Amino acid sequence: MDLLQVLMLLVIAGICGAIAQWIVAFSPGNLLVSIIVGVIGAYLGALIGGVFPIPLLFPIGVGTVEFSLIWAVVGSGLLLLLLRVLSDGLRQWPALIRRK
Repeated sequence: MDLLQVLMLLVIAGICGAIAQWIVAFSPGNLLVSIIVGVIGAYLGALIGGVFPIPLLFPIGVGTVEFSLIWAVVGSGLLLLLLRVLSDGLRQWPALIRRK
């Protein structure tokens, strides 16, 4: 895999992360965070897609790597939901300590 293919995968992952941020309505950061969320989400989506016997939806192939855009967005969305729950819980943590 050469540099151009890696850059193409990072752009696609960034787009998937941005779509998931738009759907979930939670953005933890900038473009770099979108790319990181998209890469981790694509991995999570591939794991989830491997569990269920559903064929690849909208497969994208870059070089020797092939993955599903839908599963990448689903994985990114789940990751963002988890981050949102954790960040909301951490913000409320001092208030929970003071109540007890």
